Amino acid sequence: MSNPALTVIENEWIPLPDGRRLSARIWLPKDASKNPVPAIFEYLPYRKRDGTAPRDESTYPSFAKAGYAGVRVDLSGTGESDGDYDDEYSPRELTDACDVIKWISKQTWCSGNLGMMGISWGGFNSLQVAALRPPALKAIISIGSSVDRYNDDIHFKGGCLLYSNFSWSSTMLCYASRPPDPALVGDNWKETWLHRLNTQPFPLETWLQHQHKDAYWKHGSVSENYASIETPTLIISGWCDGYVNAPAMAAGNFNAITKAVNGPWIHKYPHFAWPKPRMDFISEAIQWWDCWLKGIDNKANKLPAYRAYISENVRPSLRRETEQGRWVAENQMPSTDITLKHYFLGPFQQLLDIPIEIPNDIQQISICSPLDCGTASGEIFTLKPEGELPGDQRIDDAGSLVFDTETLTQPVEILGRIKLRLNVAIDKPLGNIIVRLNDIHTDGVINRVTWGVLNLAHRESNENPKAMVPGQFETVEFELDECGYRFLIGHKIRIAVSNQYWPMILPPSKLTTTLIKLGPDSSLIFPIRLGDDSIEVAEPENQNPLPEYKNHRPAETKRWIERNIQTGETHYNVIEDTGETEMPNHGLCTRHRDQSCWSITADDPLSYSATSYYVCWMHRGDWSIRTESDSSFSCDATNFYIKATVTAYESDKQVNLRHWEKIIKRQLV
Repeated sequence: MSNPALTVIENEWIPLPDGRRLSARIWLPKDASKNPVPAIFEYLPYRKRDGTAPRDESTYPSFAKAGYAGVRVDLSGTGESDGDYDDEYSPRELTDACDVIKWISKQTWCSGNLGMMGISWGGFNSLQVAALRPPALKAIISIGSSVDRYNDDIHFKGGCLLYSNFSWSSTMLCYASRPPDPALVGDNWKETWLHRLNTQPFPLETWLQHQHKDAYWKHGSVSENYASIETPTLIISGWCDGYVNAPAMAAGNFNAITKAVNGPWIHKYPHFAWPKPRMDFISEAIQWWDCWLKGIDNKANKLPAYRAYISENVRPSLRRETEQGRWVAENQMPSTDITLKHYFLGPFQQLLDIPIEIPNDIQQISICSPLDCGTASGEIFTLKPEGELPGDQRIDDAGSLVFDTETLTQPVEILGRIKLRLNVAIDKPLGNIIVRLNDIHTDGVINRVTWGVLNLAHRESNENPKAMVPGQFETVEFELDECGYRFLIGHKIRIAVSNQYWPMILPPSKLTTTLIKLGPDSSLIFPIRLGDDSIEVAEPENQNPLPEYKNHRPAETKRWIERNIQTGETHYNVIEDTGETEMPNHGLCTRHRDQSCWSITADDPLSYSATSYYVCWMHRGDWSIRTESDSSFSCDATNFYIKATVTAYESDKQVNLRHWEKIIKRQLV
């Protein structure tokens, strides 16, 4: 249905200095040509025409009503945009963004002031573009993002190779293989499509060539130079997302005015994310834009430095609709409300709040976790409130060392990052250590609150790792992810330690036994909040803001684990099918289906492998295309082996076939 208060330009070509054109969808207030307005810019590879259309149509009309132009732009080589897609956050991508900002600022409908926003990819590049300081960019909103591309994205964590390095590469292989819409670009759509198919990268090839924190990962990591951010920043994430560390890190380190939020949410915009309660993001964003783009004194600059949802009594469930808890505020970061409390790993599975003298014969404990310990880990970043969240931790705790407090007689509330100091030795040169903070309910159900991981070769440096000396104890220090949680009376706090976490992280090349010294040598520092303070955070009036499109085929999601008792094989299977949706107004129908499997065999870490088969369908009337992406990942003690094939069909006739096969030397991971 048309809106008389705004004008929608379905496709606008934005020229770049080298002759390429980027494709934009633009929402304008009706009178913007006479009364220019500030513009909000969002910049993604996920296709404005169909991919992000529902989200865009729930956001930009509201911005237009509030007096803002919305400009949603596809990256080079994606959607209808010219050129090639080369990599995530490439120097060209960021340079293009600055050129687009300059172009927008000079349009007759623009006042010259811009904001930039986005979630995930768009949240990342909002921070990275702000660090380049284009003159017209006056404020940003970054959601579900990271300030450290090496340790806080889907590639590596604590020096460990994440499973999502493969899975997201496979996703992008399919996403980048889609053609522009012929209804917008005309007869040259096929020429453009074939060019894309023959120039698109297999991202895993690039990512695996940078296994340590080198210049590749430092590029775009604003933590390398926090002072580069001078633009007022609103940065948001959620506890059920993998990108939880950026809000507090930004609030504590940016020189620019920065306001941070961590809610209970998955990897979605907070006005329609799960679990509830939601946040009225549209009103919050308009308040932010009004302050910095229109100069309205609405006190947005006086918001607390950090607003966080303190979850409590969370139970792993098939679907998490709502999370119990309350909102709190920290007026400065680092917070002066936080006190530090030490806990110690004691004998007999104890988590002690005072150190005790431990007899020599029980001063150390060992663990060699099963290779498939970790199946209850959930996804690194979650897009659904069921299946993708961590499950009951009793499954993984069975393969871990566990240390429990006594039953709590007083609640314990934490906000921040738990710091660990562990005295460890391993019997091989390479090994990983995984630590989880769990909440044990009165009936024995166990919820994972947060976690952290360290590749022990990276104990001193992500840039220059070095192997451990087998059998030699060393003190290592690292942090768990940011969290806000209240452990209730009658519950117990558990620290669970394992040296495997499959399929989340790649195991070392050999089975490893880890030794940990107990007592004062191995301790944790908890960031404790005192008091029962709370604040109000407005929820959206409309709890279901996304438009619903005509559906021709229902969505399908399946997740299951297979264990073959005879062969020792474990398989973790995922099917994600979007179903077929028809876009209103222009009738484009789309569907995506991914079937992935991670496999490992007991006692053989080199059996770790993954496969993905991703299919995309698009059609309208007599026109139809299909792309099939088939990729695999495996390893031995020396190398990684990656393969991929993209096959393209027009009206069921094969029109293109491309194959990748690469051997990449395995480094200290």
